[in-house]
Amino acid sequence: MKPVSMRALALAAALAGLAAPAVAAELTPQAKTQIVAAVDRNQPALDHAALEIWRFAELGYQEVQSTALLQGQLREAGFTVTPGIAGEPTAFLASFKNGAGPVIAVLAEFDALPGLSQTLSPVQEAAGAAGGHGCGHNLFGAASVQSAIAVKEWMVANNIKGELRVYGTPAEEGGSGKVYMVRDGLFNDVDVSIHWHPGNVNSARQGDTMANVSGKFRFYGTAAHAAAAPDKGRSALDGVEAMNNMVNMMREHIPDRTRIHYVITDGGKAPNVVPAYAESYYYVRHTDPNIVRDVLERVKAAAEGAAMGTGTRVEFEAIGGVYSMLPNEALMHVMDRNLRSVGGITWTPEEIALATEIQKSFPVRPPLSSVGEIEPAVIGGDFGGSTDVSDVSWVTPTVGLSTATFVPGSAGHSWQNVVAAGSSIGLKGAHLAAKTLALTTAELFQSPDVIAQAKAEFEQRRGPNFQYRALLGERSPALNYRD
Repeated sequence: MKPVSMRALALAAALAGLAAPAVAAELTPQAKTQIVAAVDRNQPALDHAALEIWRFAELGYQEVQSTALLQGQLREAGFTVTPGIAGEPTAFLASFKNGAGPVIAVLAEFDALPGLSQTLSPVQEAAGAAGGHGCGHNLFGAASVQSAIAVKEWMVANNIKGELRVYGTPAEEGGSGKVYMVRDGLFNDVDVSIHWHPGNVNSARQGDTMANVSGKFRFYGTAAHAAAAPDKGRSALDGVEAMNNMVNMMREHIPDRTRIHYVITDGGKAPNVVPAYAESYYYVRHTDPNIVRDVLERVKAAAEGAAMGTGTRVEFEAIGGVYSMLPNEALMHVMDRNLRSVGGITWTPEEIALATEIQKSFPVRPPLSSVGEIEPAVIGGDFGGSTDVSDVSWVTPTVGLSTATFVPGSAGHSWQNVVAAGSSIGLKGAHLAAKTLALTTAELFQSPDVIAQAKAEFEQRRGPNFQYRALLGERSPALNYRD
């Protein structure tokens, strides 16, 4: 059965009527104190990892130092670590097992974005590195790992049964690292998967994300002297530009809320040489994976037409592809309750001053006090972006949260986010995330009824006879996609 749109799923779930939330076996005050104390005790290790990974700023599938640091922390804490899973050298699976019981997975990301090199200055100032953590994945990976270490300590101290896993997932930014893990069946025996993401607000809302497929169009032409013998040349760049023009005209005639983005990654080397090679890198997004597939085929047809019209040849390589998110209300309630038990964030005068300076570069400046608040937890609402966590959500019940690691009003994927992610502003959001993840994970280990309800809701939302089929097809991981 093909996936259907998130709106259709939400409507079907509403019509069917989901059961009232099961009552979770809430942690005792003693257990909560024990777990939060463990996160606090390990805070220096969290901060160290987050800031080192921020400094490394390694791009997708190149996160050699970042993954080694996180794997080392987990091994030292007593986890069994298997590196290089799913054909991805920087991926890993860390496991702590204490007898039979639930299998709960915590997801950890750590890749940076290209073109966002930045110092800690509140004014744009390139640092000279290849990339920057404009999505805060340095915080993501560090907090996820420390949350798991705190839960493991609690499990040992209280003889809690079950298996706790940490999936180290590279190349979320366009490389679809988790998709290969899902495709290889590495989540098939997982009962619940838990994640978080740096953001502008504190919230356990489970919103919609966009399915997407990305790929590179490579045009091949004939080089020639652009002035002396232009008739003998066939410009690969002409092919790229003709394709881009056709796709831009296509935007008027595609389903509402479809997103198409592209960059020209290679347009030739010198104006006086007709380019024999040119490349563009495209994303196609929509909340419905079927619409993504259909629009991509039209983009491919435009590429073929552009090649025909310019006397060139084109090849397409799929780089990544992810589903839209499948939410889980039963798990959302557990995450929200634990987020509220930890509470919002309080900034120091120094942090407020830094945030105020950063906000001067924003067109809209929401109140900084919002970082101390917890937003309502609801199902739905548009997150706008895409994530390979979505593929995990179609094979196991999955829940996530956002914490305020960035300055309110941030646009995301920006130099301003890089500054926040490398400062105590970002670290405070990561501390909140680590505590919330740890408390939620621990509670689920003792809540079989909630897990059962989450699985029933999961089956209902994805529909009968569903079979996972990766949007990126059968290709192996695109390990060189950032080269």
